[in-house]
Amino acid sequence: MPIADDEDFKFLAEHSVDIVCRSGLDRVLTYVSPSSLYVLGWKPEELTNRLVDDFILPEDLPLLAAAIASQHDTVTMRMRRPDGSTPWMENRARLLRDPVTGEPTGWVVTMRDISDRKALEEKLSSQALTDGLTGIANRRAFDRALAREWKRTLREGSQISLLLLDIDYFKEFNDRYGHQVGDDCLRTVASAVSGAVRATDLVARYGGEEIAVILPGTLIFGAVEAAEKLRSAIESLRFPHEGRADTGVWLTVSIGAATALARHGGTMKMPETLLLAAENALYRAKHEGRNRVATALLVAAKSG
Repeated sequence: MPIADDEDFKFLAEHSVDIVCRSGLDRVLTYVSPSSLYVLGWKPEELTNRLVDDFILPEDLPLLAAAIASQHDTVTMRMRRPDGSTPWMENRARLLRDPVTGEPTGWVVTMRDISDRKALEEKLSSQALTDGLTGIANRRAFDRALAREWKRTLREGSQISLLLLDIDYFKEFNDRYGHQVGDDCLRTVASAVSGAVRATDLVARYGGEEIAVILPGTLIFGAVEAAEKLRSAIESLRFPHEGRADTGVWLTVSIGAATALARHGGTMKMPETLLLAAENALYRAKHEGRNRVATALLVAAKSG
């Protein structure tokens, strides 16, 4: 007896808050419970005799294919509502078999809206990678991004630049104006840096009053141009910092810029070397008088 005609199945399915449906091995829906209207906005008859793929966000179809190939019984993906919204749905599937031959005949699937849970997970994930004071990426996010962009640079045989920015005499600034004003200063500087870079660049709080900027695909000339833009933008904030005759009465920053080129025959293999070069360039910028940009150029070994 087909499961959709089984009275016990129909009773449970039609009183479930989740969507309960059945499909053939071809993923064409042959039964959909009434809760589809409340969960997804589709009437059961609008889904029945349709390929379930038609209601899945195209970008998430590979997730379904992977789950089927691996015989995993649970897959989370976005599905379409009639109004165009795409809630996250947790789909649990059970393979049906012919009671005599044991051959697969189709699927029974339950679908549950987990959009709220997904939003909370994304919020927590974002918080784990965001600096609580400035709102930019934190050191953990920076380390991940640098490793990822480094691998892509080697894979593509391209280049990557890194900026390390340090607020000049920040300890003295805190001592003079207080830590609350110091925190306001950090937030303002972080906002100015974020607003002055490309969408493809990553701005992160590296530690203390230091901010790092990853510039994918950028040569040394572009890195210097970006660094000078940041230095000028922060000086233009006109944040008072009196008592430092060598840098004037306004808050300034020193910036170290380092660029790595992926080339055959190079010797550098770890992103830490790029980071060390940027740190050394930053030290030089401070040693040479602050409120300036210093650079370093490196050659990396290309993988493959």
